[in-house]
Amino acid sequence: MGDGCETLEFQAEARQLLRLVIHSIYSNKDIFLRELISNASDALDKLRVESLTADADLGADTSDLHIALETDRESRTLTIRDNGIGMTRDEVVDLIGTIARSGTADLLQKLKAAEDSAVQGLIGQFGVGFYSAFMVAERVTLTTRRAGTEAGTRWDSDGEGTYEIRAVDGLPVGTSVTLHLKPSDDEDAQADYLAEWKIREIVKQYSDFVRWPIRLATGRPADAGDGTAGVRTLNSMKALWARPRSEVTDAEYAAFYKRISHDPLAPAETIHMRAEGKFEFEALLFLPSQAPLDLFSREGKRGVQLYVKSVFIMDDCAALMPNYLRFVKGVVDAHDLPLTISRESLQHDRRIQSVRRHLVKKVLGSLKGVQESDAERYAKLWKQFGPALKEGLLEDPDNAGHLMELLSAASTHDKERTTTLRAYTERMKDDQTAIYYLTGESRAIVENSPHMEAFAARGYEVLILTDPIDEIWVGQVSEFAGHPLRSIAKGQLDLGEPDGGHANAKAATAEQEREFASLLPWLTAALAGQVKQVRLSSRLTEAAACIVGEASDISPLLEKMYRSMGQQLTSVKRTLEVNPAHPLITALRAAHEKNPDDAALKEIAELVYGSAVLAEGGDLPDPARFSRLLTDRLPGTL
Repeated sequence: MGDGCETLEFQAEARQLLRLVIHSIYSNKDIFLRELISNASDALDKLRVESLTADADLGADTSDLHIALETDRESRTLTIRDNGIGMTRDEVVDLIGTIARSGTADLLQKLKAAEDSAVQGLIGQFGVGFYSAFMVAERVTLTTRRAGTEAGTRWDSDGEGTYEIRAVDGLPVGTSVTLHLKPSDDEDAQADYLAEWKIREIVKQYSDFVRWPIRLATGRPADAGDGTAGVRTLNSMKALWARPRSEVTDAEYAAFYKRISHDPLAPAETIHMRAEGKFEFEALLFLPSQAPLDLFSREGKRGVQLYVKSVFIMDDCAALMPNYLRFVKGVVDAHDLPLTISRESLQHDRRIQSVRRHLVKKVLGSLKGVQESDAERYAKLWKQFGPALKEGLLEDPDNAGHLMELLSAASTHDKERTTTLRAYTERMKDDQTAIYYLTGESRAIVENSPHMEAFAARGYEVLILTDPIDEIWVGQVSEFAGHPLRSIAKGQLDLGEPDGGHANAKAATAEQEREFASLLPWLTAALAGQVKQVRLSSRLTEAAACIVGEASDISPLLEKMYRSMGQQLTSVKRTLEVNPAHPLITALRAAHEKNPDDAALKEIAELVYGSAVLAEGGDLPDPARFSRLLTDRLPGTL
């Protein structure tokens, strides 16, 4: 035996998590074995890679890498043992005693609020699966020795706040986790985890595709054909992606997806592919049914698992999948990469770039297939992943055309259903050349915008874009299917008269220009601090005024977003358009003609401008002044 025992405290967050795991009552405690087997499999993967790539001799036998499950009814213990990479004392303290993750607070909150069916996904998702052992064990003992070292470590805890750790001599390389099980209790969903049938059931459901043999000591002659007396291999070990698609069932795909993603739901789509030629690889990809919790977190997981010739290389290989497809889960097994390849070199490897192009094409093609075959199911997928896919319009110009085909947006055509751009163009009026859109913070703000009035009167459909990223991508994508994308809040519009009426529209416009010839320059001067110019509007039918930007101007909402992120921007002055038929504007014209020096007129001009800013959901430069001017003027109208 080595040096004496030392008692240490769990990190505060780890203690909170342990209390939740131990004392929460929910049905599926079986996942503890899935998590511990997964950890053991990772340890075997790491030893295999290090033994093939490390310069130093690790002193480990890799000829029979496996996971062993051992039961002892007399002592009521279940042991999960592997001959993998093992851990040093410091690694044990760091990996088990501390949760060094910035997402811990978020995890604790979600675990407290989660429904029973969601808990199993949350436990694995945040990388703390070892703690699930305390759902079924009164005490856990771990012994381990890292390959290439002589010192072994023993760790013991009842999960209540402290753990004991000591040095141990004579341990084999690898890790052994012994669970001192709680008594069986049907009411508390505490199954008999010493029963062979139960262990077999759990391994089959969750760990059948683990590539290392999972062996159970049965105490009977083996009948699994592995030549090891008294031992039965429980899992198939056959890499699912290496089997023909015709030989894999939907249930097997779903089980594999759940194991690698820790998602309790079945995948929405499965993509099983094999590429041959200069660079061979197999891939098994999944589109989730719902967005992962960390989809928009900077620290969220990115990419898929990378194997080389069935040897695990790394999780979350971002080089294989663009950021906007970060929700895709799965495995890529490449045949022609070196086992020593690093994350840094992956970014520039031409073979990886070729694989990436193939994968992106397949994923986008799969989404297109759903869009064409099942509009309702596609609408659900778009709701979950649309904001991420739209990032691709900025990041991946080579696939912008495919992404525009996939794009789905709300529009004035239907209050409930979204539309594709292709469907929009098929509904366009005969005289319509552009695809019209308006961005805003919400559908209600966009629908009630003064900019909508002329389009509603003339029956033109307008896309309603309310995702924050919409403000950015519309500035990068200029057209779809030969039709320019045009904001109805920018530039001057000539939509003609509603229903094609009023043949003398041009003459009427010229007459209005003459009538307002003195008011417009006066308004421009009166509002010089806020607007670039004031002009008559052809887009308003009911509102008194609206704010219009130039085609190249940054939108107010995007300007607000950039400022909220601390960016310094020069304020952009925009144009105020006034409705020549509105009673307020005609009255203002008459008052100006009667007494252009009346000081009250400038205050009315400010109210007109402020009302236009508020109508588009903008921020007033001086809200207190606007409020005072409004309350001062209202009594005169009563």
